[in-house]
Amino acid sequence: MFDRLKEDIACVFERDPAARTSFEIFTIYPGLHAVMAHRLAHRLWRHDLKWLARLLSNLARLFTGIEIHPGAVIGRRFFIDHGMGVVIGETAVIGDDCTLYHGVTLGGTTWQKGKRHPTLGCDVVVGAGAKVLGPIEIGDGARIGSNAVVVKSVPPGATAVGVPGRIIEPARDATAQRRANTAKRIGFDAYGATRDAPDPVANAINRMLDHIHHMDQRMEAMSIALEAQGIMPHFEHDADLDAMEIDPATDADLPRPRDPKARMA
Repeated sequence: MFDRLKEDIACVFERDPAARTSFEIFTIYPGLHAVMAHRLAHRLWRHDLKWLARLLSNLARLFTGIEIHPGAVIGRRFFIDHGMGVVIGETAVIGDDCTLYHGVTLGGTTWQKGKRHPTLGCDVVVGAGAKVLGPIEIGDGARIGSNAVVVKSVPPGATAVGVPGRIIEPARDATAQRRANTAKRIGFDAYGATRDAPDPVANAINRMLDHIHHMDQRMEAMSIALEAQGIMPHFEHDADLDAMEIDPATDADLPRPRDPKARMA
């Protein structure tokens, strides 16, 4: 029992930079108090002292604002940050090293008995206000974004955001890398927006980057074709537009002659 308590206090130090001393955590952290009360209530529940277990759970909710059904199974080093409004249902299962923030609900979607609450793997983080509903599985290392409503299983290591929750993955494909290179080349930073962000503005920006890349390719092809016909010399595409010199007289890029006679040279 004391080993579990030491682990719970240690995990608070790891995940809450505001924590200062073990005494402070032990005396005034409601998340720790709720977990401690649940461990005792769950032991009573398993010994068929269900009324007493529910009474202890209700008292813990009264003092901490965190409602954990005594039938829920919780692993080691479980941390509830802030905690107000957290609800964990009877058949919920939580693995080791998980973190829940305030307003999280691990709830059910049916009134039928049996498994009706989610199962969280190890090292899962559920953001503030998120709702994880139904007998679904959240894989090890998964992340649930704040205020998401997740009703389908989430694979290990994935991130779910939005309403309803949808899986987003890190951009690894060539298109995403090309967009990043194009944005860097023209000196543009889309306010940290990525292809994965559920933002129509970010989507429009990415389409603009695709269009710029397509036009660059066509201009390069036209330049090569004109060079082959002897109409104008081909100039290499500059990877850094900021480094390109501008002719103050013509306000044009120096590698691009504006005089028609110069093009014929």
